[in-house]
Amino acid sequence: MNRLTTRICAATAGVAACGAILTGCSSGQITQTSTQKSGVNGMSANINNIALRNVYLNASQSRDFLQPGRTVPLVFVAANDSADFNDRLLAVTSEVGEVDLTGDTVIPANRALIVGGSGDEVSAMGSATPVGADVTLAEPITNGLSYKFTFEFEKAGKATISVPISAGE
Repeated sequence: MNRLTTRICAATAGVAACGAILTGCSSGQITQTSTQKSGVNGMSANINNIALRNVYLNASQSRDFLQPGRTVPLVFVAANDSADFNDRLLAVTSEVGEVDLTGDTVIPANRALIVGGSGDEVSAMGSATPVGADVTLAEPITNGLSYKFTFEFEKAGKATISVPISAGE
């Protein structure tokens, strides 16, 4: 009888250990999904209350480099996380070329500014006029590399981020 009790205790302990191991796999503070990035082409950055998302140059490339003099659109979303204050995109600058902003660049509180997006995206966000940012290249650029762009906002300030070229559709 003593042997039977020992075997039952050992089996019970084994089952309990397996249960603890299986449930322990999904617990803890480090998960596989905690560091995943979204599946978008562009870069992201936060400048105080402004969240820049999916920032990229939208250019199809058929040769080794995109040559100087070519104009390519800079695409991004700037979301104003402030509940109280509007902000304004004042300028975007880069060493790779001159950036020409067109349209109303005011970002109302708790709203977003879509720059270089399609007409459907712009109207869905409630913007009356589309906003564009065209970069006239001053030097050759190519896919696979990132280029420094500085974004300056009236209230949020400015920051420089690395911007890639979109790999295309």
